[in-house]
Amino acid sequence: MKTRQLGKLQVSELGAGCMSISANYGPPADRKQGIRVIRAAHDNGVTFFDTAEVYGPYTNEDLVGEALAPVRDKVVIATKFGFDMDRGGALNSRPAHIRKVVEGSLKRLRTDRIDLYYQHRVDPGVPIEDVAGTVRDLIREGKVLHFGLSEASARTIRRAHAVQPVAAVQTEYSVMNRDPEHNGVLQACEELGIGFVPWGPLGMGYLPGTLNARTRLDPKTDLRSGFDRFSPANLAANQPFVDLLKRVGQKENATPAQVALAWLLAQKPWIVPIPGTRSLGHLQENHRALEVQLSPADLREIDAALARLQVHGGRMNKEQMLVVDESV
Repeated sequence: MKTRQLGKLQVSELGAGCMSISANYGPPADRKQGIRVIRAAHDNGVTFFDTAEVYGPYTNEDLVGEALAPVRDKVVIATKFGFDMDRGGALNSRPAHIRKVVEGSLKRLRTDRIDLYYQHRVDPGVPIEDVAGTVRDLIREGKVLHFGLSEASARTIRRAHAVQPVAAVQTEYSVMNRDPEHNGVLQACEELGIGFVPWGPLGMGYLPGTLNARTRLDPKTDLRSGFDRFSPANLAANQPFVDLLKRVGQKENATPAQVALAWLLAQKPWIVPIPGTRSLGHLQENHRALEVQLSPADLREIDAALARLQVHGGRMNKEQMLVVDESV
């Protein structure tokens, strides 16, 4: 697998989002299965693994730590802070809290340093300069190697970067959600030399084409059950996105998921998608996206078709969107 740069951090061109193995998209997978998938990703050339303390909470970091312990020095582990589990998951990026939770993450990940430490959501109660300064101190202490931001606005990215260089920004980005192209985030990353990590590159599991109006997501274990985009009506209404990917895929001998990932990889050379899965079959399918070379004509066709499509349903629920930094 080739590599790409997130700031000064070198990673595989596809990463592995580990969240869905443990939480949020259904009940947790069997632990042995989760370890097997993570290790298979590394065997396939993935060196970039994404987790967060809130996934589980805590259980996903613990899983990633165990799975990657044998190859720790050959991989890049990204995790995140910013929610306070002792206060029901409220936002908390106060410096003292960051210093406290980094120790828990290091322990669960079985490591002495976090390669990429993201602020999971911007905390409006704490100046981003204070957050960046705290992570800068952790970098000086060797506990953290690089600083990242998740769901941050272009303005916040610029303010943080002025204090401590930001290596990567993570935001949902796919053929179904192209907000970063229009809100200045991708532009800020390009100007400042920051890498971009799309989460949800497969539309939170919609774009492979396996969900439809009859799909029922368990409200107890699947966050998406409360997202408008995953209502039965909208699962049906958004089918044209899958149809487009199928149409292009027929020419390229590729699945919809592979076309969706190839499209993201073709947007910028500093974009590193992190598709997540608990299935070895889906893992292999995702990695074969690297063999799909979309031509300029393919990309123009996709863009022209996407311009005629409307996305039905917001990307998350109202509560989740309240903690997305959309300041300008």
